[in-house]
Amino acid sequence: MTTTMRAIVMTGTGGPEMLSPAEVDVPLKVNAEFLVKVHAAGVNPIDAKTRSGRGVSAAIPSYPAILGNDFSGVVVESPYEAHAIKPGDEVYGMLMVPRLSGSYAEYVTVPSLSIARKPRSLSHVEAAGVPLAALTAWGMVVEIAKAHEGQRMLIHAGAGGVGHFAVQFARYFGAYVIATGSSRNVSWLRELGAHEAIDHTSTRFEDAVRDVDVVIDLIGNVQDDTGSRSLSALRPGGLIVNAPTGSWPTLLEEAAAAGVRATTFKVSPDGSTLAVISRLLESGDVRVFVDGVYDLDAAGDAHRILEKGHTRGKLVLSVAG
Repeated sequence: MTTTMRAIVMTGTGGPEMLSPAEVDVPLKVNAEFLVKVHAAGVNPIDAKTRSGRGVSAAIPSYPAILGNDFSGVVVESPYEAHAIKPGDEVYGMLMVPRLSGSYAEYVTVPSLSIARKPRSLSHVEAAGVPLAALTAWGMVVEIAKAHEGQRMLIHAGAGGVGHFAVQFARYFGAYVIATGSSRNVSWLRELGAHEAIDHTSTRFEDAVRDVDVVIDLIGNVQDDTGSRSLSALRPGGLIVNAPTGSWPTLLEEAAAAGVRATTFKVSPDGSTLAVISRLLESGDVRVFVDGVYDLDAAGDAHRILEKGHTRGKLVLSVAG
């Protein structure tokens, strides 16, 4: 077992140029952790926010640091000999960065509660696009909004990483799904399961939608006051769930004034929930869409594309063959 590994390190906060290749120590496995050889790593908006000095950058203890929450790979060491998941097994999961070193690297250590067997029907690249986005969508749509038949749900940015899972989960559990997206994604949103798809470039969604029970807000007020405008689309007492970090500081006050309920959401790296999602992926009831694959050394390029805001589904870094 090698003691060093190839990784993309963040040398400080700033633009994508702050990401650079380096040779660093392989992280040490302790207690009930796995050591996993990473084959692919997902790229998420929180990575770019953190790199830029927002997100969770304030919690980074020192530099250089390694970003990346999503991984798919192969177990090198299990927590103990009798564990059901053994060396050689294919797994995927989510890391809590920066509490743990991230997945833009050849190896990661992972708590046993944050790991699941990789769906056999998915490649490592496809699997790496799932954990953070799917767990976020599940938490918002299933756990908080409790998607069910007869419920009307408006999902913003339905074609994005979290959004494309949110649309599918809401439809699977019987909700009537209305999704917003760009003109190029309107037909694709319907393919994912949206009953209605609104082109935000040509239609003000609040003019087209009224009395929805739930808004899944994946934008906030960082663009065209999408969050605030969503309040008028809710029925009295309806619920808005907002996810993007720091995207709508006045959410709770505005929602209370409008007579609706509101909450933010933060994802947990729950391997047991990911295992449930795995079954939906295996059955074909839910699918992941990977919009682009980049070599590990091109992580900065992936961040540049991500920050343009036009990604359909997920971007993934290929770490090992």
